Amino acid sequence: MRKQIYNPLTKYHHDKFPKQKQVAPALQCEMNPIPDCGEKSYQGHGRLEGRKMLVTGGDSGIGRAAAIAYAKEGADVAINYLPFEQKDAEEVAKIIEAAGRKAVLIPGDLSDEAFCKKLVDEAHHKLGGLDNLTLVAGKQTAVEDIMELTTEQIKKTFEVNVFSLFWVTKAALGYLKPGSTIITTSSVQAYQPSGNLLDYAATKTAIIAFTRGLAKQLAPKGIRVNSVAPGPVWTPLQICGGQPSDVIPEFGKQTPLQRAGQPVELAGVYVHLASEESSYTTGETYGVTGGMHIN
Repeated sequence: MRKQIYNPLTKYHHDKFPKQKQVAPALQCEMNPIPDCGEKSYQGHGRLEGRKMLVTGGDSGIGRAAAIAYAKEGADVAINYLPFEQKDAEEVAKIIEAAGRKAVLIPGDLSDEAFCKKLVDEAHHKLGGLDNLTLVAGKQTAVEDIMELTTEQIKKTFEVNVFSLFWVTKAALGYLKPGSTIITTSSVQAYQPSGNLLDYAATKTAIIAFTRGLAKQLAPKGIRVNSVAPGPVWTPLQICGGQPSDVIPEFGKQTPLQRAGQPVELAGVYVHLASEESSYTTGETYGVTGGMHIN
């Protein structure tokens, strides 16, 4: 039977979003509409059977979509998130377990180097191994004027978005064997930075350099490192200061596909990069941007 073909312009939410705002960190379960992270829409095919995965930011948005897809592909998954996000994280755990896989919840702040080591050690211990790092967690706060951009915010954004990549990776290298994978999360902002996201865009550019350099360093060990660069995707990051509230209704409309992406639309790319399907791919950045250019 021929599988139905969907128009990408209308496959997911393509109307205006209702105005909304939450205090950071936001809860996905309180968004309107709730993002599609593949809870029902993602179908697995056993591509990661028996793998052990650690996903930062796995409670909501893109990290949640990756974690759910990994479980549906046969992997056990540990997710990291902030303590306030426990409600979202528990939803993810139930979905992972419903797929017949093990879920490990590890709350904590990635801007703390000591916690990053604890996170990796605990994930390895509770999963019984570690085959993949999927580093999605990020901080994004829009500030219209550089004169209003505080050193405190710049430092925190870099700690969460960039420093944590170094800390988590260093803690994990003793566990990762040949065939393991590391996936970072950059952004279209690295290529087309918005004027009100200076610190965030700078971190996303740094992540691409980190990914390419680390890929060269780890290639002789058989560990591949790649990055995913999302465009405007409907996640909690956007409605708790990541975008000005007045632009939320039109969020994503500037893309050639004329809508925001849904987290599930990135899940397949994370699965591909984590699996042996991409065995000859390292140091690359995959754009999932609705048609916005990354080059």
